[in-house]
Amino acid sequence: MKLLRVGPAGAERPALLDEDGTLRDLSALVDDIDGGLLADASALDRVRAALSAGVLPALDATGLRVGPPVGRIGKVVCIGLNYHGHAAEIGAATPEEPVVFLKAPDTVVGPDDTVLVPRGSVKTDWEVELAIVIGRTARYLETDEQALAHVAGYALAHDVSEREFQIERGGTWDKGKNCETFNPLGPWLVTADEVPDPQDLGLKLWVNGELKQDGHTSDQIFPVAEVVRYVSRFMTLYPGDIINTGTPAGVAMGQPEPKPYLRAGDVVELEIEGLGRQRQELKDA
Repeated sequence: MKLLRVGPAGAERPALLDEDGTLRDLSALVDDIDGGLLADASALDRVRAALSAGVLPALDATGLRVGPPVGRIGKVVCIGLNYHGHAAEIGAATPEEPVVFLKAPDTVVGPDDTVLVPRGSVKTDWEVELAIVIGRTARYLETDEQALAHVAGYALAHDVSEREFQIERGGTWDKGKNCETFNPLGPWLVTADEVPDPQDLGLKLWVNGELKQDGHTSDQIFPVAEVVRYVSRFMTLYPGDIINTGTPAGVAMGQPEPKPYLRAGDVVELEIEGLGRQRQELKDA
């Protein structure tokens, strides 16, 4: 299933995109697309049954904003330097263990919402990423099979970053990763049964129509199952938590000087096979 949330920011309603591309209203069946729903197998079965029975009312998508596909996110866990190509382009050594950091849930916005260039920023960068959506409480998982069984689905994420704040201003990466609007997510949460192999997905990102990133999840240093298993050793993952799994080569930081960092007026578009497409116009904060 392709689950999503539509409507004004803070007042989104649950919906579903059917095989014909018709938007269907789920608000009579579920309150929201969130951890509570993702952890409730019977509720998900009711949604599937209603879809099969053809009883879900259609929604007019004209002019309707698409919000983040998951509501009430508890935490956003991120994996840094997780593609061989990206590590090579910035001259970083291949990590021996996953590099883990956190983004605040309030950085998450809809897939086509405005992204704000922070005040004083000179190095705002793009990063297309595969996001994992957790569906079951996970702690101390031991096998890849267990890890994948705890995944509700996947989504497209844009891990926007400010490199000067991240690398040159002292401390950890947090300052360059948690600016407002720095995690567009969606348009859909695609349930795990529709993504048989998360290591077989192409990722692309364009800036002002120019292709910048053209990667594949097979280049990940630590694949999805290993990432979930690893993170569960250090923190408890709850239904509705998000894990951004890193970005392929092609970011601005890896380009020759002068590096083409983002500015107000730029347009970023990105997509992952089967997970949809995003488009953001940048403005000054």
